[in-house]
Amino acid sequence: MEGELETILSGLEELWSMLWLNLRLLSLPNQLGQVATILSCVALAWLLDRRIGPRFEDWIRSLEGRPKWQLRWLIVLRNRMALAYFAAFCWLASGAFSVIYTFPSRRYLLTLAATIATAWLFIRIAAQVVRNRFLRRLTVWGLTIYATLYYLGLVDEAAVLLDDISIEFGDFKLSVLAILKAIIVTALLVIAARTASHTAARRIGANEDISPSMRVLTVKFLQITLYSAAFFIGLKAVGFDLTGLAVLSGAIGLGLGFGLQKVVSNLVSGVIILLDKSIKPGDVISLGDTFGWIEELGARYVSVVTRDGKEYLIPNEDLITGQVVNWSHTNQFVRIDLFFGTAYGDDPHLVRKIAVEAAHSVKRVLGSRPAVCHITGFGDSSVDYILRFWISDPAEGLTNVRGNVYLALWDAFKKHGISIPFPQREVTVLKGSELRTETVRPRPDTGS
Repeated sequence: MEGELETILSGLEELWSMLWLNLRLLSLPNQLGQVATILSCVALAWLLDRRIGPRFEDWIRSLEGRPKWQLRWLIVLRNRMALAYFAAFCWLASGAFSVIYTFPSRRYLLTLAATIATAWLFIRIAAQVVRNRFLRRLTVWGLTIYATLYYLGLVDEAAVLLDDISIEFGDFKLSVLAILKAIIVTALLVIAARTASHTAARRIGANEDISPSMRVLTVKFLQITLYSAAFFIGLKAVGFDLTGLAVLSGAIGLGLGFGLQKVVSNLVSGVIILLDKSIKPGDVISLGDTFGWIEELGARYVSVVTRDGKEYLIPNEDLITGQVVNWSHTNQFVRIDLFFGTAYGDDPHLVRKIAVEAAHSVKRVLGSRPAVCHITGFGDSSVDYILRFWISDPAEGLTNVRGNVYLALWDAFKKHGISIPFPQREVTVLKGSELRTETVRPRPDTGS
């Protein structure tokens, strides 16, 4: 432990000695002139940004109808204008010093400041391709530090220092430098895996020869494979022995068996659903009181969107163990039953004919599968009927097509004089009976 501490301290001392040497060189007259010029460039860039920046913002706000990506990049440029001005002024000053002075040392600091500022500017602009804000900031700071050390010539010294800060486990040495390399390699591999999976998902999703459930299964399998490969390759970059993961995987399996049974059950149920093709994206299902179409098949849940815009996240296990009505499993045909009644004075043959014609007058009712109407019984007040018809688009809703058929029945019955009865009661006073009425007066309030 003491030897490692001495190595770290010696590395810090060497790095500090180089920085101190560079600071002492700045005290020379020709170096002080360049430092003053750099500070002047900073002041000019700040003043110019204060002058032009608000006008540029007003111009951006005045743009209408432009794509969002164009406005986003204009805002990015607005936030980097001060740095761009500083880099431009430093390059102009470096060019002027090269004309005035012959020796390159007279403009070395100006060129160095201009180069570093230009690298910072390109790093901040290029990092915008990273959508996640935290990862974007991490990328910007990491590349900024590396670029600064690179142009100052301190990369090797910093690498030695980071490599000296380490922890040893037997023959295995884990240093800060190795961790940073692993993070960088893993991040690049994850980005590559994400890009490849998204590209493959778009192409697989556009392939009509593959069933929807197999598309989802293929995409999930590809994502798991790519991300797992990125993770293990990142571990290998550190020098970690992958055979040691056997003990870790056993411990994880034991933990899953005790604490994560539901999670694992949902994951396995999701795979089963994708394999047996019992449900697929676009199917119309009803589970309990939930009726809607499947929007997405996830690893843990199924997203079901109802007609009122609500999105239910149903665990995969419930779809495996519970009773699910899939209205479009093998085909899209759905039969709907309507119950109604007419008065006893109406001809039932005419009622049945009019009901069938009214059903077929609705646009969504299929004509290829004829509607039928049957008498189901003789009620207390009406003759009861059932009207059955077919539709092929259950995702468009069932209640609305029922309502349209009911309206068509109402119009048709009104046109042909067919009445829809309601319960009525008749009171008959028998001959010889006496009907008496009595007025009941309220009792006076006697108080308490």
